[in-house]
Formats: sequence, C-alpha cells, structure tokens
Amino acid sequence: MLKQRILTAIVLLALLIPSVLASDPLGFVVLTAVFIGAGGWEWARLNGLSNPASLASAVLCTVLCFIFWATGLAEHPLPSLWILVGAAWVGLALWLLRGGVAAWSAPPLTVRWGGGMALLCAAWLALVQARLIGIDFLLSLLLLVWVSDIAAYFAGRAFGGRIFLQKLAANISPGKTWEGVMGAVVGVLCLAFAWQALDAGSLTPGGSLYSRLGSLGALFLTISVVFLTAMGVVGDLLESLFKRAAGVKDSGVVLPGHGGVLDRIDALLPVLPLALLLCTV
Repeated sequence: MLKQRILTAIVLLALLIPSVLASDPLGFVVLTAVFIGAGGWEWARLNGLSNPASLASAVLCTVLCFIFWATGLAEHPLPSLWILVGAAWVGLALWLLRGGVAAWSAPPLTVRWGGGMALLCAAWLALVQARLIGIDFLLSLLLLVWVSDIAAYFAGRAFGGRIFLQKLAANISPGKTWEGVMGAVVGVLCLAFAWQALDAGSLTPGGSLYSRLGSLGALFLTISVVFLTAMGVVGDLLESLFKRAAGVKDSGVVLPGHGGVLDRIDALLPVLPLALLLCTV
C-alpha cells in the first residue's frame, strides 16, 4: 500500500508541477478540469447515481470548467461568489458536523448532488484564479493544506489521546484527534511566518498567501491561517461523513493507494474559495 501511495504521488507531482510552473496556464487549466471532472464522477457515485448519470456528472463538471475559462470568468474578481461559497461551506460544516449522517440524508438527492457539483466547480474556479494571481500564491495555498495534513498525521500518531480525552469526531472519523488538529495548526503557522519572512527578505517572489494576509497585520495572518487550517480539517471530516453515509471506505479507486480524487482534495475544496475570500474581498 505504501509503495502504491508513493508511486501515485510521484506521478501526480510529475503532472502537476510542470503545469504549475509553465508560463502558459492552459495546461494547468486542462489538467485540473479533468481532475475535477473525476471528482464529479465520484460525487455522483457517493450519492447513489447510476454509472451513466455519474459519467454525465463528470462531463458536466469538466465542461463547466472549460466554459468558465473560455468566457474569461476566472480572470475577473469574484468577491460576491467567494462570500457566497465561503458562507455555504461554513454553514454546511456547522449543520452536518452537528447533525451527522441523518442530517445529510434529509435533503432531496437533487439538492445534495447539485450542491456538491456547484462547490466542486467553485473550488476549480478558485484554484485557477490562484494560479493567475501567481505561482507563489498558488504554491503557498497548496502547501497550507499539505503541511496541515502531514503535521496532523505525525502529531496524531505521537500524541493522539494523550492530551484530550475525547476524539475529534468519533462518530464520523474515529482516527481524527484533537492533538492532530493542534499539530496541523502549529505546522501551518510555522509555515506561514517562515514564508512571510522569506518574502520580506526577497528570497521568494513576495506574492504568497501569507504575505497578502500578513499585510493586514500579524494578528490577521494568525487568525486567517488558523481558520483556513480548521476548514481544511472540516473538509476532510465532511468527506468522511459522506462516505459513511454511502457505506464506502474510499470515494473511488482512481488513485492507487490513495483512493479517489475526492479523498485527495477534500481539504482543498473549502480552503480554496475561503483563501480567495480573505485575500481579494
């Protein structure tokens, strides 16, 4: 399993890094649109749709992404959209993490499917806007989620259950601990202030997420980074809830050793639009 995870990660990075660093963003646009399309297929399957309907969902997601790009929507500021999507994520988190699987099963299928498809497309739009803002901005945003995930894993392994008596959300994801969350917050704060210092010393381009947030003060940077890290954890928990409701372990089998696309981007989905909200509104 570990060998599969490593090989899959290498292949993904081999595809992602050149598209991120290329001067023309078109390759990045195409690659990520296809990736989000695969997420749309998995989302439809999690909601019990048939194979043809799931395939149609994948095509719809991908086509919508290309339409957004072709019409130039990604190149324009979208403050109202980020406020709406950000509010939707926060509201969804409060409602579902409190109500659990029963709350998720209550709305009609069309509402659940359509809402998820909309959030997937909004996340793609935020991802492309982040790339257009600058490579430094995009990488600093992606690393926030990756460092959070890694720090949470090691903190959870080392300290899980030793400080806090209760699990983070035992009825949704028994493996998640408060110690892991604390480790994620500390790890991302270290990343944020180190990156901001490198920007100030002209060792990096200076357009990172952390420099933009830090321009409003150290307190705003700290609160924003803690909030984004927490919402990344929420994204992970919500996907676990969706899988529990569907009775599956992974969202798909597209990525050997990792599961599905949604298993890899669950934390990014809320963080992307919320980061754009904090930096551009």
